Amino acid sequence: MRRPIALLPLLLLLAMPFQAACQDAVFPGEIWERAPAAEYGWDLDQLQGVNAFARDSSNTTGLMVVDRGKVVLSFGDVEELSYLASVRKSILAMLYGEHVENGTIDLSQTLADLGMDDVQGLSDAEKQATIFDLITARSGIYHPASNAGDNSADAPPRGSQEPGSYFLYNNWDFNAAGAAFEQTTGRNIYDELERQLALPLQFQDWNRDVQRKSGNTSRSRYQAYHVWLSTRDMARIGYLMLSGGEWDGQQVLPEGWAQTITTIVTPVEEMNPARFRENEFGYGYMWWVWDGPEATGPFEGAYTGRGAYGQYITVLPALDVVVAHKTKSAYGRSTGWDTYSGILERIVAAKR
Repeated sequence: MRRPIALLPLLLLLAMPFQAACQDAVFPGEIWERAPAAEYGWDLDQLQGVNAFARDSSNTTGLMVVDRGKVVLSFGDVEELSYLASVRKSILAMLYGEHVENGTIDLSQTLADLGMDDVQGLSDAEKQATIFDLITARSGIYHPASNAGDNSADAPPRGSQEPGSYFLYNNWDFNAAGAAFEQTTGRNIYDELERQLALPLQFQDWNRDVQRKSGNTSRSRYQAYHVWLSTRDMARIGYLMLSGGEWDGQQVLPEGWAQTITTIVTPVEEMNPARFRENEFGYGYMWWVWDGPEATGPFEGAYTGRGAYGQYITVLPALDVVVAHKTKSAYGRSTGWDTYSGILERIVAAKR
């Protein structure tokens, strides 16, 4: 059974090279600075090709590319607040760090320890799932979730998988992880997002009033903690991750935590359903991590938050680049992974 990965000294070492390797890196203040793209090693014609592809071949409504803390490309409305879908999960993984470090949250605590149950009832075996199992989508609990948008249709029968033994991208796990966070910390997720991220990173468009949970509580008592952010504030989140949790001299996330949550727990060859094993991703703590033969060159060490309809925060450490992408989902618009991959490929090609 997989159990929590410790914040090992090795991970602390991995967190250190950012400043040394990027001595010309900066952190945005109240506004982002524009980079002299050619001086930063970008092909201007190919950057225009990224814009053209986003405009003509996708439903992109906001796109930002950040290199060493400065904007090299901005497309669409990057100020608009809209729904992030499942990128919320990657953000929650970040919020866990402080409370794991100070001992408020013990990732080895079980649902039985926390007294957590649900409307259909959980078996004694299911209650042995830990918080760690929830945040890595390995609980083995296939109780209906309060919201759609996962792989529950591919779930094996309830009770067939031991907690910790089987990956399935399952909103019940993620929503329960939100409930466990609030129960153990005594803090509302949105208040923590404001305290831990929005204020220290100086979000330009943060609005606490529009953040709200949703879900059918007759199916599950654990609601989805949906988040509304702008593209340019999504880019700040990605840049914090790239910098190892440090922001302009302040350690916003505990040292090593950004590396921990983007370390593969489920490698690509163990992903479920089986068709996922043909893709490029393994899974960490609610972050998708490039794995296998695709995790080379510009995608070595890369990871992404992914949300329905076209919400992405992608970090490319090999290039010191962050990509934030938004498709406002009104009117049935969507930018699927294949199309977004086309955007990423053109961005990578533009970085000389």
